[in-house]
Formats: sequence, structure tokens, C-alpha cells
Amino acid sequence: MLLSLILGAQAQRKHIDTLRAALNKDMDDTVRINKLLDLSHAYYISNPDSNIIISLQIFELAGKYKLLGKQARALNNMATGYATLGDYAKSIQMFFKALRIHEQLNDVPNIAIVYNNLGDTYIRQGDYKKALSYLLPGHKRWSDYLKTHQLADHREAELMAIFNLNIGECYLYTNKIDSANYYLQLCYQDSKERKFTDLINNLERDFGEIELTRGQTDAALKYLRDAAKHSIINDDSQMLSESYLSTAKLYHQNKQQDSAEYYAQKAFDVALAGKFEQDVLNAGKVLHTYYDEDGNLALAYKYYKLATAAKDSIYSQERVKQLLSMDFEEKQHQQEIAAAQEQYRDKVRIYALVAGLIVLLLLLVIFWRNGNQRKAANRLLQKQKEEIQNTLGELKNTQDQLVQSAKMASLGELTAGIAHEIQNPLNFVNNFSEVSIELLAELKDEEKKDNRKEVIAIAGDLTKNLEKIRHHGKRADAIVKGMLQHSQSGIGKKEPTDINTLADECMRLAYHGLRAKDKSFSAELVTHLDSGLPKVNVIPQDMVRVMLNLFNNAFYAVNQKLRTGKEGYKPEVSVTTYAENGSVIINVKDNGAGIPDAIKEKIMQPFFTTKPTGEGTGLGLSLTYDMVVKGHGGSIQVNSKEGEGSEFIIQLPVS
Repeated sequence: MLLSLILGAQAQRKHIDTLRAALNKDMDDTVRINKLLDLSHAYYISNPDSNIIISLQIFELAGKYKLLGKQARALNNMATGYATLGDYAKSIQMFFKALRIHEQLNDVPNIAIVYNNLGDTYIRQGDYKKALSYLLPGHKRWSDYLKTHQLADHREAELMAIFNLNIGECYLYTNKIDSANYYLQLCYQDSKERKFTDLINNLERDFGEIELTRGQTDAALKYLRDAAKHSIINDDSQMLSESYLSTAKLYHQNKQQDSAEYYAQKAFDVALAGKFEQDVLNAGKVLHTYYDEDGNLALAYKYYKLATAAKDSIYSQERVKQLLSMDFEEKQHQQEIAAAQEQYRDKVRIYALVAGLIVLLLLLVIFWRNGNQRKAANRLLQKQKEEIQNTLGELKNTQDQLVQSAKMASLGELTAGIAHEIQNPLNFVNNFSEVSIELLAELKDEEKKDNRKEVIAIAGDLTKNLEKIRHHGKRADAIVKGMLQHSQSGIGKKEPTDINTLADECMRLAYHGLRAKDKSFSAELVTHLDSGLPKVNVIPQDMVRVMLNLFNNAFYAVNQKLRTGKEGYKPEVSVTTYAENGSVIINVKDNGAGIPDAIKEKIMQPFFTTKPTGEGTGLGLSLTYDMVVKGHGGSIQVNSKEGEGSEFIIQLPVS
């Protein structure tokens, strides 16, 4: 232990010697100021006289270069030195001067340091309420500053630890042990993690006081011995004196009077050697009490006089007046600041009120002007509205005519296909009719021959022929009905419809329609029709138009691609139907020219077409979209890749 104390003290002296040696060399004045500040800090507690002298040099040198921040730090160091010596009036006066400069510079870190030092100074005087009035606001301001600036380096963390230490001591000396322990533990954790060795001895002494309050003598004694050891290592004579005095109180509390007087004497001697007037007073009062209890009146009287002299030195009438005056001036200063802030707020309110009135007047003028303009605009809009309504009426009539024309044009395009498609069943009807006439002649001959067996056979053939005639007649009838429905302009009635039959017939009608125009055209027709597809409640003529539009476009697309002469190209159009999730899906796909991405979103718009003039109206897909989506509550989706083909997927609800 003795070796560690010697080594610690030597390390501190070595640091001071290094700083002094550096100051003996030639250097820039600003560098010299920083070195002097380091030296002043090294003498912070151990040698307050040297601290004051060096701080005065810093103040004058910084003043020469108008370095206000350095001057304020010098004042802060001097104030700390005077506080250590017990000259509280001069100390607080200098703290306030330093605080004004830091506030002028808005130097939050150093403002926080001064707040902490003011609190520490009031702790020395035993005015813990006053101390907390500086420590708690300073602690909050510093905590907010660290959060805002996201800072956590060694120096900044150390200041927070010191705040926690001083706040903890205030609660300790006012017997709020739990609060004291909370703040002291915060400081202790930071000091251990970041190695704030200068704070350890102070913390150990405080923990000793806490354990003593709790009646834990052994634990308290261990803390106090460690505090004394580390105070010697840190060259902290003031804390050494306080640690000895706390140890004296511990022994006195345990009725060990000799040990109590021994440590109280050591506390007094260290304080006297260091000129720590407050600690001389505290130790002198304790020694007076202890010797008086022993009946040693001579020594009791001696330390009574020494304590009284220290008290007079610290709390002379003049110094008390100075302290009260400075306290009053500080309160006045704070009131002036508050008044100035309130006055500023009042001015801001007045300016805001005046500005608000001006804005209100401007708004009234603007509203009045806008009101007149709005009336004129409304009259103009009403006139334009009437004109637009008339124009819209005319446009609607024209559009209806165009739609009907588009239907008729579509019907005209399909005429050749329908004629070709209807020719097939008519040929069947004619052929089977001729065969049936021949069979009837044979029937008569066999009947004359009374060949009953042959008669029955011929009658069976006649029956089959008549069934085929009826079948193809119905097919022709369906084609004609579909053509009539397509030409109707009115709104049809929904009825259950076989989508497979509709799709197959429309595909063939569209194909033969194009072949009637271009005999050289040929394409492969592919059907994948779900045999289990349910009937869908739709308007048949509308769905005929939808499918004819899609198939016409598909055959047109593959024909256009065929004309490009691409080698190996085989036109193909397919239709697929299937049921899915309560809906019927119709998929019409081709391997034609495809739709460019640039126009994909426009193809459903009315009158938009990619066909040459005269070949398309631009209403086909628009009508298809309206019939599927608006007329039947379904959806239509387009998938296309330019040069590879297109796919139209229609979804119709079953119910």
C-alpha cells in the first residue's frame, strides 16, 4: 500500500514537472495558454495558491489576444482555487464572471462546468438547497446537450459523472440516502468503466458515509481507508482531510475515543497544511468536541480558538455581505433575463397580432375581389356550360350513329364469312334432299315388289337423311339469328348461354369473313373448350360482338404478320375456355404482330385504332370493354409482346 501511494504521488509530480519543463521552452502564446491551463488543472486541488497564480497569468495572456473563452476558463480555475481556500465570496464572484462570458459565447459545455462548480462551492458551505439549484438545472442542460449532439467522449462523460457525484453528496448530507446512493452509483459505474481515478477517492469517502449511516461499520471503515489511500495517490489533500475526519466520526460513533482523536488530528493537520479553511474549521470543531468530552480543557480551548479563527476568516461580516450581495445581484440578473425574455415574447405577440390583422385585411380585400371575379366567372361558366351541354348532346347523337355505323360496318365485313358459313348447312340440306327423293323412288319400287325388308331399310335411311336436314337447317337458322342480333341497336336480355358454342361459331365466322376477302389467307384454328363449362347468364348478341371483335383483330394481326414474308411463320389463332373461382374464362390468343408497349394502354379508348384509314373505326375494343366490364360485371386483360403475338383474357361471373 505504501509503495502504491509513493508511486501515485510520484506520477502526479512527474506530470507537473513535465508541464513545467515544456513551459520553459519557446512556444507560441496560444500553445502556452493551453499548457498553462493543463498545469492549472493539475494544481486544481492539491495546490490552490499555485492554481490561482497560474490562472491569473492565463487570464492576462488570453486578454492580450482577446481570447474570451480562455479568459473565462482561467476565471473558473481561479474561482475553484479560492473556493478550496475558503474564500467563497471571491470564488462565487469569479464563477459568475466566467458564466457571463460563456453565456455570451453560448459555450454550453463550459456553462455546465460553471454550474457544477457553483454547486460544489455551495456544498462546501453546507448550503445544499442552493447547491441543488445549480446542480440539477446544470445536469439537465448537459444531459440534453449530449443527447442533441450525440457526444460521449472522455471529458464529456467525466463532467456527467461529476454532476452525479455532487448531486449524490447533496442528498447524502440531507439524509436522503436512497437518492444519494442512486446518483453516486451512476458516478461510480462511469468512473470504473472510463477510469476517472480523480473521482474514486471522493466516491469511496461518500460510500463510507452511507455505510456509516446504515450502521455497517466494517464496510464503512474499508471505504474510508481506500478513500485515504487514493487521495494520497491523487495528491488530493483536501479529500484526504475529509476522509480522515469521516474516519474519526466512525471511531467516535463506536466509542473508540483515542482513534477518533487521532484521525481528527490528522484531518486538521492536512487541512492546515493545505490552507483549506473550511476543512480546518470542520476538523477544529470536531477536535474541540472530542477533547471537551475527555475533559482535556486546554486542548479543547486550543481547537475552539483555531476553529473560531477559521470561521471568522471564512464567514467574516464583510464576506457574508459580499456573498449576500452577489446572491442578490445574481437573482436580479436572472430576473432581468426573465423580464427581457418576457418583453421579447410580448413584442413577438404584438408583431404577430399586427401581422395577423394586416393579413386579415389583405384576405378580406382578396376575398371581395375574388367574389366579384367569381360572379363574372360563374356567368361565363354558365354560358359555356350551356354551350358544352348542347355540344355534348350533338356529340352523343354523333357517337350513337358512329357506334351503329361501326356495328353495321362490322356486319358488312362479316357478310362474306356468314354467306360462306351458311352455305355449308344449305349444301347439306340440298344434297340430303336429293338423296331422299331418290330413296323415295326406290321405296315405291320395293313396295310394289312387296319386298318388306328392303322397304324398312330404305325408310331407315330416309329417317337419317331427314334428321341431318333438320340439324343443318337449325345450324343455318342459328347463324341467321346471330347475324340479326349483331345488327340490333337495342339492349338485349340476359339468358343462360353456352359460351363454348358461341366461341366456336364466332371464331369460324371471323375466319371465313377474312378468307372471303383474301382467298390466299390460311390459318390454323385451335380450340381448347372445357366440356364441363357451366352456362353463363349473358346477353348473347353482346357476347357475339365481343368475340367477333377479338377474333377479327386476331386474324387481322396474323394476316399482317404473314404479309411480312417471315420465313417459317404459320398463322395460328386459338380460343380456350375454362371455369375458375366461380367465373368463366375465355382466352383468345394469336401469334401475330403483337401490340407495342407505347400504345397498349390506349387500345381500349374510343376511336383509337392502329389499322390504316378505312380499315377500322376504333370502336371495336372500346365496345368490347364496355360490354364485358360495364354490361356483364366482368374483366378483360391484355397480354402482348411486340412481334410475338397477343392474348385477350375475358373473365365473366357465372351467376
